[in-house]
Amino acid sequence: MGRESVWADLRGGGRRYLRGAAPWRAAAYVGGGALVGVPVLVTLVASLAVGVVLSVFLVGLPLLAALAFVGLPVAALERRRLRSVDPAPAPSPHRAPDAPGLTAWLRLRVREQATWRELAYAVLMAFVLWPLDLAAAACTLALPLLLAGAPAHLALTGGPAEGGVRPAKLWLVESYPAACGTAVLGLALLVALLYPLGAYAAARAALARLLLAPREAETRAQLAEVTRSRARLVTAFEAERRRVERDLHDGAQQRLVALSMTLGLARLDAEAGSPLAARLASAHGEADAVLAELRELIRGIHPQVLADYGLPAAIEDAADRSPVPVDVAVDSGAGLPRLSEPVESAAYFAVREALTNVARHSGATRAAVRARHADGALRLTVRDDGTGGADPARGSGLTGLADRLAVLDGTLTVTSPPGGPTVLTLEIPCTPRPPSGPAPTE
Repeated sequence: MGRESVWADLRGGGRRYLRGAAPWRAAAYVGGGALVGVPVLVTLVASLAVGVVLSVFLVGLPLLAALAFVGLPVAALERRRLRSVDPAPAPSPHRAPDAPGLTAWLRLRVREQATWRELAYAVLMAFVLWPLDLAAAACTLALPLLLAGAPAHLALTGGPAEGGVRPAKLWLVESYPAACGTAVLGLALLVALLYPLGAYAAARAALARLLLAPREAETRAQLAEVTRSRARLVTAFEAERRRVERDLHDGAQQRLVALSMTLGLARLDAEAGSPLAARLASAHGEADAVLAELRELIRGIHPQVLADYGLPAAIEDAADRSPVPVDVAVDSGAGLPRLSEPVESAAYFAVREALTNVARHSGATRAAVRARHADGALRLTVRDDGTGGADPARGSGLTGLADRLAVLDGTLTVTSPPGGPTVLTLEIPCTPRPPSGPAPTE
């Protein structure tokens, strides 16, 4: 069983709290706060003073600007110190920069709310929290320990003959019996004050966690990791799809082409009208049919037109192959830019799935596809004049399509009232990719 928080030990009962290490962990946390706060206070005051003085010569302006990041190391240390009181994970709320370099790091940190929360915590630590920590440690630890040390204090000062001692400046102790009684009182007071010390440490840690490691930070970190893993899965899936397409195109298809040519040459050598010529003709026809099916399969895995000419040409190709007439309209002006391979692939297969549903289920006589890229997102709309009533829950392929788009943070909206029309709208956040060279020519 892992170590529990000080607050959990307090709620578990007095004996449980005292038997464990929770009181001493709370004492270490509160005492450490007093030790950390003093350097933070000195650093803030000294940096601010030097920056203000030197700002007359413009030299201090960078130093004043750097004060915005003082909270970062303080917060990192405080999240580490939280483990002594609350062992629950305290993840950093900061995101990793998208680009390397100090400039990208600074730009991201300035925009993050966590940076300013941590700066506020550093100021609070310097002027409020560490004095409170020091006062709590003095009242709950120093005072009882001074009383408990009365016999030793009396002996070190020469004993009763020297006039006695005043433990913690409270009262005069002139004999060893009185010193022992004071020590017993101090130990009893120490045990009693360990409870408010633990409660204070728990509240102090809760405040630090609220400012430095809020719950949403952990959730955001988990969501970020899920997003990154989904992006890696999409990239790996697309790479595997391309590999399979390439292997089929360069391997099985070429062998079938060679087989078809060999059978064609063999037919020329066979006697016309003979049984051998008939069998060769049949085999030649089967080879051509298999080759056509394989080419269609390759096109379905990853159409070459999509890789070579982009999404508009691929949508036109899908529309030409649809049994239902399809009107295609691409963004006016320069047209759609080239997008990342996962986005183009997801959009293409979304259009193809939608046109397949139109042909199979809608009873439509005409469909239309509209595509545009604006405001950092690709928007595609597929409309048909069919009977409507499309329901993703009935497994028409729309559920899988929505899941595929969700991997790219895309959304799918289906409007299909009974009687039609059916309008399928998808939106994928994306940015144009830089041009990699001229488009291939035929």
